[in-house]
Amino acid sequence: MRTIQNQTFDAERALYGSSDIVVKDCSFDGPADGESAFKECQNIQAEHNFFNLRYPFWHDHGLVIRDSEMTELCRAALWYSDHITIENTKLHGIKALRECADVKMKGCNVVSPEFGWSVRGIEMEDCDVESEYFMMRSANLHFTNVRMKGKYSFQYIEDSVFENCTFDTKDAFWHAKNVTVRNSVVKGEYLAWYCENVTFENCKIIGTQPLCYCKGLKLINCEMIDCDLAFERSEVEAAITTPVLSIKNPLAGSRITVPAVGEIIRDIKEGTGTVQVQKQEAKRVCACA
Repeated sequence: MRTIQNQTFDAERALYGSSDIVVKDCSFDGPADGESAFKECQNIQAEHNFFNLRYPFWHDHGLVIRDSEMTELCRAALWYSDHITIENTKLHGIKALRECADVKMKGCNVVSPEFGWSVRGIEMEDCDVESEYFMMRSANLHFTNVRMKGKYSFQYIEDSVFENCTFDTKDAFWHAKNVTVRNSVVKGEYLAWYCENVTFENCKIIGTQPLCYCKGLKLINCEMIDCDLAFERSEVEAAITTPVLSIKNPLAGSRITVPAVGEIIRDIKEGTGTVQVQKQEAKRVCACA
């Protein structure tokens, strides 16, 4: 592979159509303000680079990006590309990833509204994210140890798994299908309305009016903190380990076990799901001398 090192590029389509190159310690910035530096490229390795211009990676196949920075001015950085690995990189431009496939990210810092729309197949590990409308209409996500803050996240996603994550985001997982969230904290109001076949396992769920209008919803060994009006018009099977403020109109066939509940509201004829209060036994303390 040919190596390009210690150069500055600001021309339009500076490396258009390139293949089998390593680009190291370069800056994509300058008065010409050219965009689309790597458009229509194949088999590109980009390491220790600075990107301050728009649309650098469009219609590319086979990208490795490491230890680099994409600034706020690096808008829409990766679109319509596939077979992408991104490691230890800052992605700080709006709409940084869209319409891509087979993406692997590790150790990245993402500050990007509308990140990850219509992506098919993305693994994300040990990343920090700030975004709105994060990962909308994407599928086959596998996130591990991801910390995310924002709103309207994971809406309309499908066939995805999240493990050991922390999400602080309102209106998350709306209309999601076939999703599992394990060993995670999910904080934010109006969680996962209208979802289908979504499972939360060993999770902490925090916030008002979660999990309404759901089908095939499961909670396994979950905590629910500051949760009121939960499960309204949902089909749900839930084993909850903490008291819930209130439960409203779980649909017929639902079964919810909980150690305590402040209020059970039933004001529609369909709201006949079972709510079973199972008081936890007091722990015995040994007073042995």
